[in-house]
Amino acid sequence: MHPKYRPDIDGLRAVAVASVLAFHAFPDALPGGFIGVDIFFVISGFLITTIIMQSHAASDFSYRDFYARRIRRIFPALMLVLAATLAFGWYALLPREFAELGKQAAGGAAFVANFIFWGESGYFDTAAETKPLLHLWSLGIEEQFYIFWPLLLGVAWRRRWPMVRLLWVIAVASFLVNVTTIHPFREAAFYSPLSRFWELMVGGILACMRLKPVAPNVWRSHLQSVLGVALIVLGLVMTRSDKAFPGWWALLPTLGAVSCIAAGPTGVLNKYVLSNRVMVWIGLISYPLYLWHWPLLVYARIVEEGHPSAWVRAGAVVASVLLAWATYRFLERFTRARTSVGVLRTLAGSGVAVALVGVLALGGMPPRNGSDLLRKVTDATVDDNYYDGFKQEKLGAHKVERTGNGARKVLLIGDSHVQQYAPRALELARSAPGQMATAYFATYGACPPVPGVLSDGNEGCDKARTGMLELALDPQIDTVVVGACWNCYFTGNFPLAFYFQDGASAYPINNGGPGLGRSLAALEKLLTTLVQSKKKVYLLLDNARSVEFEPRRLIEGSRMGQMTALTSTTTGPLPPEQAQLNERLKRIAASSGAEAIDVLAQLCKSGECVRSMPDGTPVYKDREHLRPFYVREHAGYLDKVFLGDGGR
Repeated sequence: MHPKYRPDIDGLRAVAVASVLAFHAFPDALPGGFIGVDIFFVISGFLITTIIMQSHAASDFSYRDFYARRIRRIFPALMLVLAATLAFGWYALLPREFAELGKQAAGGAAFVANFIFWGESGYFDTAAETKPLLHLWSLGIEEQFYIFWPLLLGVAWRRRWPMVRLLWVIAVASFLVNVTTIHPFREAAFYSPLSRFWELMVGGILACMRLKPVAPNVWRSHLQSVLGVALIVLGLVMTRSDKAFPGWWALLPTLGAVSCIAAGPTGVLNKYVLSNRVMVWIGLISYPLYLWHWPLLVYARIVEEGHPSAWVRAGAVVASVLLAWATYRFLERFTRARTSVGVLRTLAGSGVAVALVGVLALGGMPPRNGSDLLRKVTDATVDDNYYDGFKQEKLGAHKVERTGNGARKVLLIGDSHVQQYAPRALELARSAPGQMATAYFATYGACPPVPGVLSDGNEGCDKARTGMLELALDPQIDTVVVGACWNCYFTGNFPLAFYFQDGASAYPINNGGPGLGRSLAALEKLLTTLVQSKKKVYLLLDNARSVEFEPRRLIEGSRMGQMTALTSTTTGPLPPEQAQLNERLKRIAASSGAEAIDVLAQLCKSGECVRSMPDGTPVYKDREHLRPFYVREHAGYLDKVFLGDGGR
């Protein structure tokens, strides 16, 4: 049984999808537009729970019919968009990009897209704006809800459990997971169904409460309608992507959506705004519109090799509306009207076919531009799983990554330029376990381990650094390695603006600002303090950094034409200012009693630094990070840290 059609709910869908489109195409115009996804969750929870509970009440619920309807509802548009995205990806993407798209397409077809993107998140993750199927994370959560929710409700109905109370327990438990994980595990809170199901439960609770007709009350409906729209507008205006979302902020769209639904079709704004013919039409095509818009916007960015113009983005939005209407008119309506087993088998088969193509792409099926050298270059750009094989654990109150089990305790602190050496530690733990120390890595991206050095663009840095320095002074640590992308912070060519905070005064660091000398003095003071605490202290100097070491510099051509990769020379020039900073840091290490690990002395000769292997394989991931494969085999200059006297 389906609930009576309500045009205002389609209008609410229109609000949700329009908000998401506006945020994705013009984020500055509607910075809170992403909350439209949360509105979708509430609508789905309400409608699906209503369908299931009304069918159980009428004793005609069938799991087979329920899942068949879900397949006819979800598969046609989804498989069309996945197939089109893969086809254009084969034409326009580079080998590694196409392989990543294949993984995402297979995950989307298998209803686990949220877990795929959760696993990909991290400091080195590919920018969200270049993932054509990123938006399927929300569909993955809804699909997981569709799979498990009917089973649980069926058990609860047969055993006569108190339904509303059950939903409240699930909702409260899920909400607690959400608010307790949003700060320490933000990616998990965003992508995990455990921290998102409460939003679907909000709609489900209302559905169960409305199984028995409610006495009509015109003024209550008007109030709920106005309150609901007001909460949604408040969420659109106040919520920002850099805030702890979902967290407590997600209450605004979810409570707003459930209040609108509770108001019913007679609520003043539901009747005159949400039930408007234009809103209803947008709501009817909202599902294919959501599916189409993001791949079009992402491919516009990829083809343009950067941020596309407002006109291009507007064109992508218009194209997504036209494609959504065509998908709804000629595909969705066609498949919904046909309930034969053959149609279901065809739809299910299309899902298997798309998943298979995705797996083949992930396994190495080449795109149109798929030469061996292009593959080597693009493989380099995503070779960044530095902590693969490490164990995450707590050292005191602080999270660290650990490898090795030796009696000596070695702590490495800093940013991603310390993290990049984790594969060498793991390799020594494998090849020389008897000599290997217990190595702890405590790192935070774009965060120099120098007290007082701050950037407004990296708010979590100061707290993370405080934890690193507390660990460095812990008596159980024997050896401390302090490292960072010193060239990023102290030679003036880093995109973030850094300053040195001294009391109430802030001194800019970039481009040789007055904070540079103060920062280097603070670094020397830190090293001296650590040395005086009776620890062996190393200052890990930086590797070369410039666009000359960026693998993508080798790629020529256009996305819509032919793309090729050039053969790289094995070395690139060391910028003079980096050589000068390296010498200055060596003097700081010597004056503080620390030992400098001179990376440039190992990687560079006569002003030229290694950037590729003899066969053309890039040594760098990007313009500044060495790749795991190279560090694992060639970073022997760190062995004395991990192996003690047995190291080179």
